[in-house]
Amino acid sequence: MIYQINLAEDSDKVIVPMTNQKLFEIARQQSAEDFGCRACDFLQNNNVVVAFRLGANARKYLKNPITCSFVSYGNNVVAAATEEVFDMVSEYIGRYEFYHCFETPNMHWLNERLMERGHKICFMAEYYLPDVERIPNLPCIYQTRMLEQADFEDLYQPQWSNALCKDRKNLDVLGIGAYDGEKLIGLAGCSADCDNMWQIGVDVLPDYRRQGIASALTSMLAKEILNRGKVPFYCSAWSNIRSVRNAVKSGFIPAWVEMTVKPAGIVDAMNNE
Repeated sequence: MIYQINLAEDSDKVIVPMTNQKLFEIARQQSAEDFGCRACDFLQNNNVVVAFRLGANARKYLKNPITCSFVSYGNNVVAAATEEVFDMVSEYIGRYEFYHCFETPNMHWLNERLMERGHKICFMAEYYLPDVERIPNLPCIYQTRMLEQADFEDLYQPQWSNALCKDRKNLDVLGIGAYDGEKLIGLAGCSADCDNMWQIGVDVLPDYRRQGIASALTSMLAKEILNRGKVPFYCSAWSNIRSVRNAVKSGFIPAWVEMTVKPAGIVDAMNNE
């Protein structure tokens, strides 16, 4: 199947062939919008530091205050920093080969200095894009159904908290459910987090895991998103091996990583919830 992607939201749609190269171009453009840099900055051989700016079309779940974001697509690190920590961040990314900026001993160096100014390292995540040449046709041993936004209203429950987001219901636009009879036992959903990219999350009830349900639903949903002219992406904590395995099995490949710094009070509040 040949996918195409829509790069416009109005009647004058721009349709281009869907390739891995195009997916990465769109992702880099989105990251540039998210943090206030240029898309070409991610392709430089040297590390880059820019003034942080949360763009008007940034991913919907990115919220200020953000002190700094470190992003790498595998060539370098682009750091987008506020004025308060710009000098420190510049020193940090100048000290290390780009991938060493995400290693724990070096992060301690950064975090100790950030804390002196009232900030802490907060989030780390790895992001995946589909390999359009290798998205598998994975069978599901249970019946599957395509779900639209209207079908989600009764599904905002803890067991589906990865597939759907109660706080951003308006962004949950599409899903695929697996059913044992009339019982929903697995759900992959996607949120329209930005104009051209929809993020996939997936949940399977504990008694139904290790049967290939998550990967079947994820790959099906990825194809459906591509067929609708959008770019599917997937996010996982580096330590969530089960989620990483699902991404790989579903036809996704590592695309970029992010590390986010926020004010210390916000990080501390998360630990006290």
